[in-house]
Amino acid sequence: MALRRPDTGRNDRLVAAYPKTVATQVKKLRERFQLERIILVGDRGMLTQKRIEEDLQDHEGLQWVTALRAPQIQALMAQGAIQMSLFDEQNLAEITHPDYPGERLIVCRNPLLASERARKRKELIEAAEKKLKEIEAATKRHRQPVRGADKISYLVGKALATSKVEKYFRWTATDTGLNWEHNPERIGRDAALDGIYVLRTNVTVEQLDREQTVLAYKRLATVERAFRSLKSVDLNVRPIHHRLPERVRAHVFLVMLAYYVEWHMRQALAPVLGLICEGGL
Repeated sequence: MALRRPDTGRNDRLVAAYPKTVATQVKKLRERFQLERIILVGDRGMLTQKRIEEDLQDHEGLQWVTALRAPQIQALMAQGAIQMSLFDEQNLAEITHPDYPGERLIVCRNPLLASERARKRKELIEAAEKKLKEIEAATKRHRQPVRGADKISYLVGKALATSKVEKYFRWTATDTGLNWEHNPERIGRDAALDGIYVLRTNVTVEQLDREQTVLAYKRLATVERAFRSLKSVDLNVRPIHHRLPERVRAHVFLVMLAYYVEWHMRQALAPVLGLICEGGL
């Protein structure tokens, strides 16, 4: 195990948000652990286009697996590179595209995830509609109606911001009322992506076929569960009452050791407790 506390000047800044974390960790793997070949798997927030261009490309023995963001997927769909006919036989397909030279794009569709996202979006839109109707009614009531375009706009912004569905509505506030409607184009554009995600990688098919690549990316969920366990669920790394950097590192290292023991206990007790465990830490 290895830990690093970046010298960011702020003790409370998350390591994951530190922009040079990727380059630093790759350097550590090469120099400290003497690894000649590395396949780095990271989510779309960590392995961004900028990080790939600045830290990962043109390094011998360094490869990656990550995912495209929604706007990048929408661009591929608009260009016809991704079509629903890809999923006629199975929910997995591999394509290439000139915007991603030397890379493989693995297009995946999860029907269960598609249904869940459609359901959640429908519920959020309906909840937002209810709030908009309440604001609209408040501008029309006889006693103390809401007046002023600025005030009405503020109420609308507050109502929609909490559910993050402002993009699904078009609205206009005047001094005496509110007019609103759905934005069907945006709703349809997002609905077209339901259940679809695209992995990008420069790992060759001889090293990882498309099924193995998808499995490697899905195993990030195990890492996320580990961090939840560390931060809140089981081990509670916070609050950290130490102030000196050395003591903070020692505190976090002890928590990591505790998780290491917990992981091995889960593996050993899986047959007894009926747990489904991953094959690696």
